Amino acid sequence: MSTVVVSGLLLSACTVVTPAPVYHRSNVQYPAPTNYPPTNEVQVQEVVTEVAPPAPMQEVITVAPAPGYIWINGFWYWQGGRHVWRAGYWSAPRIGFTWVPHRWERVGVSWHFRAGHWGRQR
Repeated sequence: MSTVVVSGLLLSACTVVTPAPVYHRSNVQYPAPTNYPPTNEVQVQEVVTEVAPPAPMQEVITVAPAPGYIWINGFWYWQGGRHVWRAGYWSAPRIGFTWVPHRWERVGVSWHFRAGHWGRQR
């Protein structure tokens, strides 16, 4: 057998393993995401429409920027007469609070947007 064939056989048996991400404590302050307004801005005005929101988009959830961060799912928001997707993001946890997700509720023939918020743990 030639050296090239033997080398090819040996290399084809190799397995590449990606190591797990390593987290470390850091004092870095992460800026607020820029692809959507902060939750408190979304809550400023009541959103009501007769157009049902589309099904949620499938998002790729990346690695958390630091231990303990939680993923806030993306959501459909009503803007400019149509539904616009606001991408999900990582958020630092808030001690004593839990995240209540954004949601749309049907009320009669209308759809009401309920903005996500941090609610006190009970």
